[in-house]
This record gives sequence, structure tokens and C-alpha cells, in this order.
Amino acid sequence: MKRHEYEFDDKEIVYRKVRVPFFKPVMTVLKLLLVSLTLFLLLYTVLASFISTDTEKRLRAEIRAYERVYPLLEPREKVLEESLESLRSKDDKIYRTVFHNPAPSVDPMGPRDILFGADTIPDTKIVTYTTAKADRLCRQAGEVDAAFAEIYRKLAGSDSPLPPMIMPVDDISYPQTGASTGQKLNPFLNVDVAHDGIDFLVPTGTTVKATADGTVTSVQKSGKGAGNCVTIRHAGGYETRYLHLSQIKVSAGQSVRKGKAIGTSGMSGNAFAPHLHYEVLLDGKAMDPVNYLFASVSPEEYSNMLYMSVNTRQSMD
Repeated sequence: MKRHEYEFDDKEIVYRKVRVPFFKPVMTVLKLLLVSLTLFLLLYTVLASFISTDTEKRLRAEIRAYERVYPLLEPREKVLEESLESLRSKDDKIYRTVFHNPAPSVDPMGPRDILFGADTIPDTKIVTYTTAKADRLCRQAGEVDAAFAEIYRKLAGSDSPLPPMIMPVDDISYPQTGASTGQKLNPFLNVDVAHDGIDFLVPTGTTVKATADGTVTSVQKSGKGAGNCVTIRHAGGYETRYLHLSQIKVSAGQSVRKGKAIGTSGMSGNAFAPHLHYEVLLDGKAMDPVNYLFASVSPEEYSNMLYMSVNTRQSMD
């Protein structure tokens, strides 16, 4: 039987049933929940302070190890930074002395920060610029596709030979690419003279390969000018020349296959430093060899090689 509470009304001299407000039991429940949550948090804090999981123990041990090692690493880091800065300075000084140019950055053709200061440019201008550039790139891509289609059509429909298109030396990276064709500063005369090939900065003794099938037409051994030099005639009116060799491994009249070792690089003749001077001629006219190397390297590497060949001010011979 449900029990009720009563209270005495001394004004009317009667007993009345006690009415409990609706919010009172709700407040009681909320207080109980708050007390329970507080006790749980206190208990968790106490347990977490004295009891650690395996992961926490491992992390604490690692932190202690780092705290011991870090003070030892700081002076080493400073020494390394100073050494790197000194090496950068020396490298730039040497490069300026040899090439009359600053040393190349890590990636001269890498992505630029084209959005620098974009927060000051109205959105409408950014959208207009991006749309115009995207349209231009699409048109250029279509032109490139059409050019390749024409190349494939001509190659499939005739017996046109391919030009020399492989690298004359292996494992070349773009910082080893020197001056290509054009007016370049001669290191001996200190004036601009015609440079008919491209320089590859490689150590003496690096294997030099024929860049296409052909026949050796000339083998020249000299301590002056081009130094030890090999000339190879290829199909389609092409010729390639390899100058300043330290050793020659072929003879005149010999047939060679693409990739055949024909000698080793050096600095015979008038050479400022060990390198390979490589030339490509078509019907006796000097061509820019860098235009024939795109099939041998990645697009990014080729872009950097092209940049270096154009912007290197001084030749090596």
C-alpha cells in the first residue's frame, strides 16, 4: 500500500497531503548522476596515476631515452649545419669559377610557389587566370598529340631511320649537364665562341657509348683541340662526334651497334676539366644534342637537363 506524507494546516486546523514538486525528483536524479560521475573521474585519475598500460610504459621509456639523447644531438646538429653551409658556399664558389653561374638548386624546374600572395588577389581573377591557362594547356596537349600521331604515321608508313636518341654516358643527372650549342664563354680565351655540342661532366674513365647503329668514319688522336675524338656516321644523314676521350676502343671503318662502348671520357686536347663533349650533326649541320635525349630520361629530368644546357654560361672546351 502506497504511503503518503501529510502536513498540518494550523490555519484551517486540518491535515493536508504533501505535494512534491515535479522538478524535485528530477534534481535528485541529476545530483546522483553528478556525484557518480565525479566519483568515477576521481577513481580513474587515481588509477591512471598509479597503474600504467604496457603502451604507456613503453612510451615513457622512449621519452626518457630521447631526453638523454637529445642534449647530445644538439651540438652535433649545429656542427652538421655549419659543415653543410660551408660545403654549399665552397660548391657555389667553385661552380661560379668554372661556369660563371650560381650552382643549380635542388630542382631548377621544380614546382614554384605560384600561389604566393594569392590571398591578395580577387577570386574572380584567379578563376579567370586558371581557366585561361587550362584552356591553353588543353590546346597545347592537343597539338602535342597531333604531332606524335604524325610522327607515328610517318614511322609506320616509311623506312625513315631514327636519329641517335640514347645517352652517350650512363647514370647522368641534370647537374652533370653542361653548356649546349650556341655562343658560350670559352674557358681559355675568355670570350664567346661557337659551341657545337653539349658537355657532360663525368669523371675520367667513364664509358662512352655509340648513340645509334653506324660506322666509325674517323678516329683522331691528338693532344690539341678536340683531343682524342671519334666520329660515327648513322643512317638518315646523321653523324655523332665524341671529343676529349681518354681512350678509344674502336677503329675507322668499324661497324658499331647502339650502346657499343667506343671509348672512355677524359680531358685530352683543350679541355678545362674531365668531361665528354658530344655532338650531333644532320647533313653536316650541327644540331643541339639535348633535343635528341628526351627518350632516355624522365620528363622531369629532361626538363632540368634542358634548363641547365641553355643556362650554363661557360663551356668546358
